[in-house]
Amino acid sequence: MARYTGPTWKLSRRLGISLSGTGKELQKRPYPPGQHGPNQRKKLSEYGLQLQEKQKLRHMYGLNERQFRRIFDDAGKMKGVHGENFMILLESRLDNIVYRLGLARTRRQARQLVNHGHILVDGQRVDIPSYRLKPGQTIGVREKSRNLDIIKEAVEATNYTPDYLTFDSEKLEGTFSRYPERSELPAEITEAFIVEFYSR
Repeated sequence: MARYTGPTWKLSRRLGISLSGTGKELQKRPYPPGQHGPNQRKKLSEYGLQLQEKQKLRHMYGLNERQFRRIFDDAGKMKGVHGENFMILLESRLDNIVYRLGLARTRRQARQLVNHGHILVDGQRVDIPSYRLKPGQTIGVREKSRNLDIIKEAVEATNYTPDYLTFDSEKLEGTFSRYPERSELPAEITEAFIVEFYSR
């Protein structure tokens, strides 16, 4: 299944989460799209809930089904809780960390910055958005890319960096200090449903 590239506002409302990270999609109309919008009273089945949770997380990180499933399987090989490990692996992707550092306003923007070779990891150019970071690695912006408006605007608009990252806005460089804890990851996701979905 290909990565979703359609209108995110409609999708945000259908899934009941903000995919842009701004929350604006849900402020205006906090109910699903369609002519029956606010009057939809459908009760989801257990399978429906599991599927919805999977779609929420998959679209939040902007992955296609194959990528998503591969990370899920990798998480199952690690010690600890499968669902939590899965969330931590998703969070450790380079495109996500570029977004979390505030070098891009959305994960989609972050993915483009990585794809186009603007991002360095430990001083080396890495253009693979799915590159998995390990604690201690540094993430920076190429010298030639520092004046990009898209990066400048994102950094100016950012007023929060998660505790598992450090960021120097002068150098446009950050460090992935440690793996995040579950409490620092998206609270609107119930990852146990996703584990159940794939365990069917």
